[in-house]
Amino acid sequence: MKSFRETRSKPTGTQEQGAAEDLTKKIAAAYNGKSNAEMLRQILAEAEKSKRAGTLSNEEIERFYQSFAPMLDGAQRRKLRVVVEKLKAID
Repeated sequence: MKSFRETRSKPTGTQEQGAAEDLTKKIAAAYNGKSNAEMLRQILAEAEKSKRAGTLSNEEIERFYQSFAPMLDGAQRRKLRVVVEKLKAID
C-alpha cells in the first residue's frame, strides 16, 4: 500500500477538502471486501508510520476523519474518533 504522502498532492484552500475526500475514496476502494479488523490494522499501521515520518499532519488526520465519519454508524464513528486522537498524539 502506498503511503499517505504518495496518495495525495499538496492542495491548498478548498482543494484540501477535496484531497481528503479523494484519499477517503481511495482507501475505501483499496479495502473493499476486507474485514473491518484487517482494514483498521493496515490503515493504523500506515498512518502511524506516516505520522512518525512527519509526512502526515494532525490536520490531515482530522480531514480524513471528517470525510470518512459520515460513512460510519455511531459505534464505528466513536471508534474512529478514538483512533484519530491516538494518531494525533504521536510525535
